[in-house]
Amino acid sequence: MSDRAPQPVERQLPTEESRDLINLVRDIVQREVTPRAADGEAESRFPRETFSLLSESGLLGLPYDSAHGGGDQPYEVYLQVLEELAAARLTVGLGVSVHSLACHALAGYGTKEQQAEHLPAMLGGGLLGGYCLSEPAAGSDAASLRTRAVRDGDDWIITGTKAWITHGGIADFYTVMARTGEEGPRGITAFLVPGDAEGLSAAAPEKKMGMKGSPTAQLHFDGVRVPDSRRIGEEGQGFSIALSALDGGRLGISACAIGVAQAALDEATAYAQDRRQFGRPVSDFQGLRFMLADMATQVEAGRSLYLAAARLRDAGRPYSRQAAMAKLFCTDAAMKVTTDAVQVLGGYGYTADFPVERYMREAKVLQIVEGTNQIQRVVIARHLVGPESRA
Repeated sequence: MSDRAPQPVERQLPTEESRDLINLVRDIVQREVTPRAADGEAESRFPRETFSLLSESGLLGLPYDSAHGGGDQPYEVYLQVLEELAAARLTVGLGVSVHSLACHALAGYGTKEQQAEHLPAMLGGGLLGGYCLSEPAAGSDAASLRTRAVRDGDDWIITGTKAWITHGGIADFYTVMARTGEEGPRGITAFLVPGDAEGLSAAAPEKKMGMKGSPTAQLHFDGVRVPDSRRIGEEGQGFSIALSALDGGRLGISACAIGVAQAALDEATAYAQDRRQFGRPVSDFQGLRFMLADMATQVEAGRSLYLAAARLRDAGRPYSRQAAMAKLFCTDAAMKVTTDAVQVLGGYGYTADFPVERYMREAKVLQIVEGTNQIQRVVIARHLVGPESRA
């Protein structure tokens, strides 16, 4: 790894408060996240202490209302915080994004009583959340989910299996989508389920290509009893709640992707300046200079795209199409930039002595989560030319 310290990204931030916030994040990253990232990932160690620190620092509820413990920050700022965290360690950046996703249903659709009871602990009380939509047979086709909730007096009994759950088995609460009615999207309802609920268990974490410090596991609901007071929104509203959360979640993934890409670009640039071949730095060679230039352009374009979508969201304007575009472009860019970073480092890039091989492995999952990039193309095309024709 190069001894050259990367130059901080020059950010366009709307207020002095947001600039102070970014400086706080960078201080935490430098002291607590970056020094532990490589070993933590190599040892598949989840940094719960880091999330506790982020919660104490007010960084787990940034885009939510301060009346419930949030940070009152616009998405434009929140996403740049995610980028800074993901550049240091994707397990942390993506973990914060998933936690925010898990809080969305209650913050946006819960009753005032539900919000007052649960949100302060979720946003700033040290709790960590998970989001349960996908199932073994319902990934991209989430509307076909089979986990079922059956009414039993004032309670609901949830039975089924959720899959690919970030923080599965370690989260303090889960936002769970379960079928309460007819087949299809109109029969799904959202619930807030405690992580220690009786009948809820987690399978062994998946053995993943990258992001090994973040546990991803199936969750089994074996007659989990949840009071109706933990139902979020109306019966049958769960799928629309899930979709509204995913638009914001896709921007979170976009920001994380650019964070990983920026980290790879920084490492490749520093290495190219330090490494000498044929009597001069390899950064003098035009082929490599052009490669770095293309990588930097991809990073900057991705950042501009996700920020443009965030500003639409902050202005209360539709942004689903732009969120899909940002997720598609930013994650594809991260895959390309990290792969090129390995190439810049040559044989060293293929070893665990340098972080770029980890960045490349981590970038791959970002093209899959929160809707595969093929699904993003479907979403974008529907906005352009309408839904597909049915024979």
